[in-house]
Amino acid sequence: MTGGTSRGKGSVSKKGKPRPGTGGYGRRKLEGKGPTPPAEMRPGHPAQRRAAASAAASGSRRSDHADGARPSRPTTGRDGRGAGGAAARGAGTAAEFVAGRNAVLESLRAAVPATALHVGPRLDSDERITEAIKVAADRGVPVVEAGRAELDRITGGAVHQGLALRIRPYSYAHPDDLLDASLPLIVALDGVTDPRNLGAVARSVAAFGGSGVLVPARRSAGVTAGAWKASAGALARVQVAQASNLATALASYARAGLFIVGLDAGADDVIGSLSLASSPLVLVIGSEGKGLSRLVAQHCDVVVKIPISGAESLNAGVAAGIALYQVSLLRAAGEIPIN
Repeated sequence: MTGGTSRGKGSVSKKGKPRPGTGGYGRRKLEGKGPTPPAEMRPGHPAQRRAAASAAASGSRRSDHADGARPSRPTTGRDGRGAGGAAARGAGTAAEFVAGRNAVLESLRAAVPATALHVGPRLDSDERITEAIKVAADRGVPVVEAGRAELDRITGGAVHQGLALRIRPYSYAHPDDLLDASLPLIVALDGVTDPRNLGAVARSVAAFGGSGVLVPARRSAGVTAGAWKASAGALARVQVAQASNLATALASYARAGLFIVGLDAGADDVIGSLSLASSPLVLVIGSEGKGLSRLVAQHCDVVVKIPISGAESLNAGVAAGIALYQVSLLRAAGEIPIN
């Protein structure tokens, strides 16, 4: 070719059209961004949100044992290991994140167990960010700088405002562990799915000397960041046990000598007249609106109500607080010490 510059063999496409040049920016500017990630890894994609929700649910619904019945002490030790030596209790595997400046700061103030604070680069000056970093450092939580794309990915596309706190997976107790008190007082939750209610229940259990909280492994709230925040740190002092079958676990408690007391708005007797208060108790609280499930209600020795007016029902957190307070009054009147 005369009167011009040769483009070389690779500069023309098969259709005879000239290939685009670099525009003077060099070879690196023409490099691609790599293969398209799967749908479940793209921030904001519906598949990614479903995957994140599924991962969070699997962590909070983890089953510790094959059944909820109370095993004999020689077969299952306090370390939660069966005769075969396999681990029978422990933490979930799904990582959970708290996103947003206010939510992260509140979680750190409440001493929610965390493994890392992820901070975005070049953030606008904000006193909440400064305090979050300071509180994390004081508590020994590693502070990690992360890009915006990374924050989008780990938070599932949530509005993180440049801050995300990775929560440590919770290690659930075995139902047997709640029997160690001299006079057990256990709260069992039936169909309660809001983690904030679980946190509120744990706070009431800590306030009134309860032994712990029992939750089913499926279709129930687990110990999440929301539960930690609602408990105001009480989950650090109150054990939460998990059973794969709540009805079976209640039957096991009954065989161990505990009385099962259900709370139901339609009951005839009020909790203030509970004659079993001085006995080892399990208080069973159902979900707001639905109440106790049929199978769980069948395992109750007695069903009582909290007398109310002007509302259909109380949520689980409020009901547990009132019931535990009433039991503590009855025990004090009978000179029975709470745990």
